[in-house]
Amino acid sequence: MKHFLSLPAKLLLLFILFQAVSPSGKAQVAPAPSPAESIGALTLRDESIDQVLALLERWTGKTILRPQALPAATFTLTLKGNVSREEAVRALETLLTLNGVAISPLDDKFLKVTPLTMAKSEAPELIDGSTLGLPPSGRVASKVFQLNFLRVSEFMPQIAGLLSPGAGSPPVIFDKANAALIIDSVSNLQRFETLLNRLDRPLLAGLQPKFYPLHFAKASDVVNKMRTILSGPLQNQLGSTTSYNSDDRTNQIILVSDPRQVAFFDELIAKLDVKSDPNTRNEVIYLKHAAAKDVATILSQLVSGQNTAVKGTGQETVRPFRATSVTAPAPADAPNTPPAASMTATASLGLPIESSNQFSALLTILPEERSNSIVVSGTVDDIRLINALVTKMDILLAQVRIEVVIAEVTLDNNATSGISALGLKIDGDKLVGFSGTAAGLAVNDAVVTRPGIIGAGPLDLAAQISLGTTPRKTNATILSQPNIITSHNKEGHIFVGEQRPIVSNYINNGSAGLGNNINNGSFSSNVTYKDIGIELKVKPLIGADGSVQLEITQEVNDILGTVSIGGNDQPRIGRRSTESFVSVKSGEIIVLGGLQRTSKSQNTSRLGPIPIIGDMLGSRTRENARTDLVFFLRPSILSNTPADNAAALEQIEQFPKEQRDQVKKALTPASQP
Repeated sequence: MKHFLSLPAKLLLLFILFQAVSPSGKAQVAPAPSPAESIGALTLRDESIDQVLALLERWTGKTILRPQALPAATFTLTLKGNVSREEAVRALETLLTLNGVAISPLDDKFLKVTPLTMAKSEAPELIDGSTLGLPPSGRVASKVFQLNFLRVSEFMPQIAGLLSPGAGSPPVIFDKANAALIIDSVSNLQRFETLLNRLDRPLLAGLQPKFYPLHFAKASDVVNKMRTILSGPLQNQLGSTTSYNSDDRTNQIILVSDPRQVAFFDELIAKLDVKSDPNTRNEVIYLKHAAAKDVATILSQLVSGQNTAVKGTGQETVRPFRATSVTAPAPADAPNTPPAASMTATASLGLPIESSNQFSALLTILPEERSNSIVVSGTVDDIRLINALVTKMDILLAQVRIEVVIAEVTLDNNATSGISALGLKIDGDKLVGFSGTAAGLAVNDAVVTRPGIIGAGPLDLAAQISLGTTPRKTNATILSQPNIITSHNKEGHIFVGEQRPIVSNYINNGSAGLGNNINNGSFSSNVTYKDIGIELKVKPLIGADGSVQLEITQEVNDILGTVSIGGNDQPRIGRRSTESFVSVKSGEIIVLGGLQRTSKSQNTSRLGPIPIIGDMLGSRTRENARTDLVFFLRPSILSNTPADNAAALEQIEQFPKEQRDQVKKALTPASQP
């Protein structure tokens, strides 16, 4: 049966109010109706808010408190079938919320009615516990949501757009408690709670660990192999949460993944953990030019440094296992078989070729000095990498011939150095010109040629320098003209002089003696030998463009006199030294001077020492002689061809016939002059 509460509804409401008043005129509180009581079907057509609130007051049994002004609206509602009081109340609360009116319970006796926009500040009902057990409705309520794993400051701003425009308010965030207070309709609060139940979970939810103890393979080898297999698109299929790592201490693999992926890893690890032959081999690499001890030291330091760096990054130094390559034996006369040949033979047998640029922890390198070779033990990749490095290191170093002329130049009062006294033109320690004449010779910018001789090159360095004047008038004396042949970055050494004995210390031998003289029987002396002369050290750095950088050390030791020590005369040694670093082209001449020495001399007549008479009968002269040592160096890069000996052979041709024939016979015993 339907009820149309228009005019009859008003009479009905008046009747209800009349029944609620006692004959004495005092209001009586009606007992609260049962929520399960049926009210039948209900139809409202354009009813006022007063009529709706009266029905709500009747069905809840609570007194409604309301302001004078409420949103003006008419209400229409149709409830079909047998509707209980609880369902009718929920329908009216939702209908009021949709029209901007909020119902807030105060206690068991009162209901507060306010505009919907003010409900959030009028202490709406605080729901303690879950909202999912409540029937959905538009009634405004509040709830504190406590998050366990999500960060409230990151999650709540994301759901702010889901709040009801009229009833909802921005969540009140409590950062320290990781919680938030939300005010909204009951149905919206239920949606938020359902959303949090699904999202507020640990990141590892759904993942399970599994441990795989290995029987044959090493755990780190298998893990590295798995990472190679599962790289690229396959890793995307596994997902970012799946991880597998090795524990070499217990030799097992630790897998953390979704249970649905476990079967895949079970099969993969079982196939890799199989018994196999050792993945190591030994090889002897014979060297042609380099020293085995030096090469082995460098390679060992390289391998040690790389393995230390890899350990520092947390990676394993042992690479994944791979099948041992089967290669044909190398010929006996070719011990240094290139790695490429070995890999080609492997490919021809249909075996997989896998390479790595990382040394394994199994690699061992030892020098064998007797045969000048290195013995290498390691994996196939280790052997390949070491072979490649040895090929680049075992090369013939460039060589240079350094012609040296050491000249002592006597300086007059006008000369400041030996270089100026000789009339040399120097530009940055390089000889660019000098003057000189000789029969059949011409000088042009420090290059001496022999006119009329086709193809004749520069003379030797000593010949060029001696062209300045005739031997009788020259102010320069050539002390030595040695040659040095040395390799790149190898020091060459020249010494011209003598060794002299020098008493280094005196030792009391405990025997009796007279006085304190060290020559008596109570003392013995130790004698050492000191190099006195000219010493030259040259270390060249040879460039590929024909340039030579020379590190030059010059040292000159002279005897200046003697000094008496303990009754023995000991020499006073004067020391002059310089260090230079110059860069020149092959064939250019370097001139280094400045090691000057001043010696004093005095000459008198026969009666010179007699005062007055000596001055009358003879003269007395004093001279200060200055000399300067000038070093001429000409480096020439050798080409390791017969052309390197052309200059020497040309000089031999200038010898007298008898000497020339003897030299040729000594150089080539099988040849006849």
